[in-house]
Amino acid sequence: MNSTIRLAATLGLMAVALAGNANERFVSEHHSFALTTVAQGLEHPWSLAFLPDGSQLVTERGGRLRVIRDGQLVKAPVAGVPELVVSGQGGLLDVLLHPDFKTNKTLFLSYAHRNRDGMTTRVARAVYDDGELTGVEVIFEALPRGNTTRHFAGRMVFGSDGHLYISVGDRGEMDRAQDTGDDAGGVHRITVSGEAVSDNPFVGRPGFNQTFFTYGNRNIQGMTLHPETREVWSHEHGPRGGDEINIIRAGNDYGWPKVTYGIDYSGLPISGKTTMAGVTNPLHYWDPSIAPSGMAFYTGNLFPEWQGDLFVGALKMRKLVRLTFDGENVTEEEDLLTDLGERIRDVRMGPDGALWLLTDSPKGKVYRMVPAK
Repeated sequence: MNSTIRLAATLGLMAVALAGNANERFVSEHHSFALTTVAQGLEHPWSLAFLPDGSQLVTERGGRLRVIRDGQLVKAPVAGVPELVVSGQGGLLDVLLHPDFKTNKTLFLSYAHRNRDGMTTRVARAVYDDGELTGVEVIFEALPRGNTTRHFAGRMVFGSDGHLYISVGDRGEMDRAQDTGDDAGGVHRITVSGEAVSDNPFVGRPGFNQTFFTYGNRNIQGMTLHPETREVWSHEHGPRGGDEINIIRAGNDYGWPKVTYGIDYSGLPISGKTTMAGVTNPLHYWDPSIAPSGMAFYTGNLFPEWQGDLFVGALKMRKLVRLTFDGENVTEEEDLLTDLGERIRDVRMGPDGALWLLTDSPKGKVYRMVPAK
């Protein structure tokens, strides 16, 4: 780890609940901020998207797509969600709006699906209008299917190239991440219609699936675009230790399980190596694991000292991590919301200049982070 990193966990961050309302007030190294509860009672909310009319879409892992309108959770779920399976870590996962959603009303959903051959990660495209999905079409399916209920990944982002990047986990079978004929354990890049992009790095190479953009990724649960370079940044779960932040670059092998900073859940080593020739090293790693999920760069005006910082949610460690970078080097790390006691599933930069958070629980919440008064 970079010895210049300052771990703000040592600062003893204090949270003070505001009496008589749902707000909570926190102090950080650069800003004081408050949490306001936008919605609650959601069943394991997984992803959040902002509609042009100011409302929000929220996925629940249990299979429902919900609408928040005027700060109120609409009781009826969105109709027309594709058939999916809820099992283990699988269910309804990410929701992502087409870059031209305001005109075409198209969105994309990732989710777990089961048939007689097993379970897998799918992505469907649909048109959303007034609480209903129509024209649902499956445009991506990770093959082969498997029988585990772990590591579906499912995070998606549109690149600056206009193409869709989809993460698929190793499905809990680590060697699949190095099998380039197997869709598990990597990032896939497709067109909005589902075809492999013509200049994908492995197009025409025998033994590689044509949609692969990267491989050797264990279980990516956060992807976002860098606000300046417009490159795709990601983070992924390690085993016991070795959660990583990476930049997703064409053709790279991120090493899992040939190299890792973690060990097996049994306590035994997995590889004994943290780097080797031909493998891309992470920009940053956590040991012990924090179980990262959701990530966003802060680009708003409400918190000027956070401009350009990266925010990462943590499930296991129940916190929000703020990271400052100088290029690709971490110069500051601060743990926030350590006293909240919530598993942070998703982190989004809102069009209102606030950070939005989802908490992973049977009665999950949607929070806004705003300056404290």
